[in-house]
Amino acid sequence: MKKCEKVFGKQLTSFFSYSVKPIKGCVPLFLMTSINKISILGCGWYGLPLGEALVAAGYQVKGSTTTKDKLPVINKAGIQPYLIDVTSEAAGYDAAFFDCDVLWISIPPRSRQGESGSYHEKIKRIIQAAVQYQVKQVVFISSTGVYGDVNSEVTEADTPLPDTESGRVLLSVESYLQEQTDFTSTIIRFAGLAGPGREPGRFFAGKKDIPNGQAPVNLIHLHDCIGLSIAIIKQQAFGQTYNASAPHHPGKAHFYTLAAQKAGLAMPQFIDELKQWKTVASIKATQVLNYNYQIDNWDEWLSA
Repeated sequence: MKKCEKVFGKQLTSFFSYSVKPIKGCVPLFLMTSINKISILGCGWYGLPLGEALVAAGYQVKGSTTTKDKLPVINKAGIQPYLIDVTSEAAGYDAAFFDCDVLWISIPPRSRQGESGSYHEKIKRIIQAAVQYQVKQVVFISSTGVYGDVNSEVTEADTPLPDTESGRVLLSVESYLQEQTDFTSTIIRFAGLAGPGREPGRFFAGKKDIPNGQAPVNLIHLHDCIGLSIAIIKQQAFGQTYNASAPHHPGKAHFYTLAAQKAGLAMPQFIDELKQWKTVASIKATQVLNYNYQIDNWDEWLSA
C-alpha cells in the first residue's frame, strides 16, 4: 500500500478495500475464476497509474505503448512493457501481451488527427488478436460522449444518441464488442477527466463569451477512474456497461470560474444561458459495485 499511496498522494483512499460479495450483476463466488494477469493496451494518463495501482495490489500487469521512449517509464512503474502497433494491417505485437486474464483497452480515438475513420479497424485488429490468444475478458474505456446533449439525465438504461463524430465512433465500437461471443465485454464510459495534468482551470482561462454557462458539468477524477476499475476487477463484475461520472454536477460557469481562480489564472467569462445539456448518472457504480466516489463534490475538491 505504501507504493500506491506514494503514487496517488494523501487524498487517495484505499483502492483495495472492496470486499468480493455476490452483489447483483456480479459473478457468484462459486463461479469466480482467478484474475492474476491484466494487460493494459494504452499506458497513458489513466492506463499507467491504473497499472501502478494493480501492481501494488499484487497483480501481474503488462502495459503497451506505441513509442519506444515510453518503454522505460512503464517498466519503472513495475509493469511489463510492450511495444504494440495496431495502426495498420501489418500490426506488430508480441503474442505474450495477450496472455492475460483481462485485456484492458484504453486507447481513445484521436479525432483531432482525423483517426475516426480508422479507429474501428484498429479495434478490430486488437480483437482478432484477443480471440486468437483466447482472452476471456475485455474491458473497453469509452466515453459519456456517446449520449449526446439530450437535455435530461441519462443512465446506463438509456439508448445513447451521440451528436459528435467521436461519440458515434465509440458507440459503434461498443456495439461491435458486445456482439462478440468469444469473450465477455465490459464497457466503462468515463465523463470528462480531471486530476494530475488535467487541471480544469486551464480549459477556459481568460476566454470570453463562452456559451452555455448554466450547463451542468459531468466529470470524474483520476482517483475514481482507478477506484471504479479496480472494484470491477475485485468483484469480477464483468459483462456490464458502467457510466463513470461523479454525482455532483455544478454549472459550467460556476465550476470553471472556481477552477481558474484556484489555479491563479485569468477569469473566464460565460454567457448566462442554458442550451443543450445532460447530466450523467452512474447508477451501476452504486447498484452493482456498491462504489462510493472519492471525489464526489467538486466545490470541496477545488477548495481543498
